[in-house]
Amino acid sequence: MCTRLRRLVAAALAAVTIVTVSACAAIPTDGPVRAGQTIKDESISGVDYRPDKPVAGADQTAILRGFIAAGTGAQDDYAIARQFLSSGFAEKWNPRRGVTVRQGNPAVERVGERELTYTLTASATVDANGEYTQAVRPTSSTLTFQFTREDGEWRIAYAPDGIILSPVSFDSVFQQHALYFFDPTYKFLVPDERWFLARSSTSTRIASALLAGPADWLKGSVVSSFPEGTQLSLNAVTIDSGTALVDLSSDALRASSQDRARMREQLSKSLASVATVSSVSITVEGATFSVPDTSGSEAVQNPDVDSRPLVDHDGAVGYAATGSGKVAELGNGMGDEIAGLDPSSLALSASGTAAAIGNDDGVTVVRGRNHLRIDATDDLVAPSIDDLGFVWVASSKDTRKVTAYGLGGDPHAVSTTLPKGELVSFQVSRDSTRALALIETSDGPSLYVMAIVRGSDRTPTTLGSPVRVQAATGTAVGAAWVSDSDVASVGQTTTGPDVVRTTIGGQSNTLPKPDGRATAIAGGSGGSMLLRMSDGSVLQSTGGGWGTTGVTADVLGIQR
Repeated sequence: MCTRLRRLVAAALAAVTIVTVSACAAIPTDGPVRAGQTIKDESISGVDYRPDKPVAGADQTAILRGFIAAGTGAQDDYAIARQFLSSGFAEKWNPRRGVTVRQGNPAVERVGERELTYTLTASATVDANGEYTQAVRPTSSTLTFQFTREDGEWRIAYAPDGIILSPVSFDSVFQQHALYFFDPTYKFLVPDERWFLARSSTSTRIASALLAGPADWLKGSVVSSFPEGTQLSLNAVTIDSGTALVDLSSDALRASSQDRARMREQLSKSLASVATVSSVSITVEGATFSVPDTSGSEAVQNPDVDSRPLVDHDGAVGYAATGSGKVAELGNGMGDEIAGLDPSSLALSASGTAAAIGNDDGVTVVRGRNHLRIDATDDLVAPSIDDLGFVWVASSKDTRKVTAYGLGGDPHAVSTTLPKGELVSFQVSRDSTRALALIETSDGPSLYVMAIVRGSDRTPTTLGSPVRVQAATGTAVGAAWVSDSDVASVGQTTTGPDVVRTTIGGQSNTLPKPDGRATAIAGGSGGSMLLRMSDGSVLQSTGGGWGTTGVTADVLGIQR
C-alpha cells in the first residue's frame, strides 16, 4: 500500500499539484537516485547551519521537530539528523531523495502511542535530480513518523525520505544552476534549471546531472553531445586554480571531434554558475582527451532582441526609439506591407525577413513586399513565428488545435495535450525549442510550457507534456518569453495589471501593479518586459517596477 501511495504522490507532483497524503506517505517528491561516488559536502554558501543534537529525555514531539530542523545540516551526510533516528533506520533514510519547501507553521498531532503526524503546506519541491516544482496552489500534506525506544530515549523508527526546509533555509543552503543542452540545430544552448546544495560538491553534482540528460519534459526538443552511457569516472570534479577537472568514463571516446568540442561547451556553460570555475579540462579515466579548438564557433546562449520596442503606430511599422517614440520602419517594403494588412498582432523573425500577422481576416505571412494568408479561421490567437521556417497558429476555442505552417502555407497539425479552456496566447521561445501557452480556466489563468518535438526535416510534430508554472491572477491578458529561462504573464485585476515573472524550473516574483489596464505583454532586451496599456503607451520593467518609454503603439510586436 505504501508503494502505491508514493506512486500516486509522484504522479500528482508531475502535474504540479500537491496532494494530501496519509499513513505511509513519503515527502511529496520523486525521481530516481543515481548511484555515484561518495561526495564530501562542505559549505560554500557562507551559511553553514549547525543544528542541535537530540536532548536527553526529549519526548516524541521534540525529537520530531529536532529531526526536521536538522535537515539544514548536510555536513557528513546529514550526520546530526541521523542521530534522531533509530540505529536500525538511520542508514536507510535517504535525505537526498528530495526537498519539500514548507509554508507557515506545520502541525504535529498524535495518532498512536508511537506515531505522530506532521501536517504542512508545501510551496515547492525539489526532486533527487535537482528539478524544482512550484506548487501553483499549495495544499496540505500529512506525513507520518513512527517512534521506538533505544537506551531509554525516543528515536524515529520510520520517516519519509527527503528533508523539509523553510523558504529562508532553502534559499540559504540551495542554489540554482542551469544545465545547458543544444537545440537540434546546435545553434542555441537551452537551459535546464536545477537546484543543488551550495557546497563544495556542487561542480560534481552539476556534471553528473548534465551527463544524465535533460529533464523528462525537455526530452525530444534538446540534444546532448555526450555519447550515451558517459558518466563521471570514480573521481569527483575537482577545481584547480579556476579550472574544473572533469574525468569521464571511456564511453566519451566514441565522440567525434565536433562533439568533443560541444561536450566542452556544455560543461563550460553549465559550470559557469560555480563562482570558482573559469575553465574546464576533460580527461578520460585519467588520460588526455583531445578536444579541438573551436573559438568563436560557440552556440548562442540566451538570444537577445533589439532594445527598441517593435510597434505598429499610425501606419508606421518598425522599431520605436525610447524617449521620442519615433518609428524606424522595417525595410524592404515590409513595413508598408504589414501596415496595409491593418494588423491586430505582429511577430517578426530574428532575421527580420519574415513576419506573422494577425488581423480580422486570420493569419498572414509577410516576406518583403509579398504576403500570403495561411489561415482564415475565426477565433485565432496571435500567431508566433520560429526561426526554422514555421508560423504557429492556435485556436482560442480549442486548446488542442495547433498548426505549424511553412512560410509557403503548407499546414502541419501539431498534437498536444494542453488542458481545456480558452487559449489566450501561444508563443514559441527565441531558440525555437519550447512553447508557452496561457489558458483562461474556471479557476483563473493557467500558464504552461512545453517542449517542441520536430521530425528529421525540422517540421514540428508534437508538443510535449505541459508543465504548469506560476501565472498572473485576474483576467488573463497575455504571456511572453522574457529570456531563455524566464516567462511572464499578465492578468487584469480590479486594482491594475498583475504581472508575474517565472523562471522555468525556478521561482516566481510579482511586479508592482502599474496604473490602468494592460492589453499586451512582450519580452524586451536584456531580460526586460514591455507592457502595452489601453491608452497605447508602452511601459518597460525597470528593476522591480515600471518606467515609461515614451513609445505609443497601436500594436506591440513580438521580437525574436
